[in-house]
Amino acid sequence: MSIELANESGVEVPADLIISAARFAVAAMDVHPAAELSILCVDQDAMADMHMQWMDLPGPTDVMSFPMDELAPGGRPDAAEPGPAILGDIVLCPEFAAEQAKSARRSFEHELSMLTIHGVLHLLGYDHAEPEEEKEMFGLQNRILEDFYADRHRQAQQRRQSDRDTRLLTNIGFTDLTAGDNASTEDE
Repeated sequence: MSIELANESGVEVPADLIISAARFAVAAMDVHPAAELSILCVDQDAMADMHMQWMDLPGPTDVMSFPMDELAPGGRPDAAEPGPAILGDIVLCPEFAAEQAKSARRSFEHELSMLTIHGVLHLLGYDHAEPEEEKEMFGLQNRILEDFYADRHRQAQQRRQSDRDTRLLTNIGFTDLTAGDNASTEDE
């Protein structure tokens, strides 16, 4: 999965977290692993301009998604097999997200993770204009977000355990664990 993130917002963002959330959501939705995605962080003025231009709505918003026009469920009828595709662009407004997170008493990082997953779902054709669509999309978004946090927690636990194991092995004199892997055990 190729994900490009550009931050033109003037606000420091946790780029690794945003990319991880996008990568996790794309994988959870079983998108081809060679697909491409672009994420752009912009300031409130740029987001307000895009919001007016594309949605005909005044003021900034938290996230907008711009799917590629040729991406359609089932792919192209003349394509041999589904393959990598350019999913499209997600535009985030970190300043707006920070205010929204504060109002909702959530962390900035949580808000950006949630908005990134929301943006990915929009790229894949999900919407929330109608009550049934909203129920489906937000249910899926919440499940992916929960799984994303569980995966991050599991990875953090594994890193902590690995660090403890390394310290223990170093303390008892096993500093080079790979030396034994290369030794020949065959009789010559």
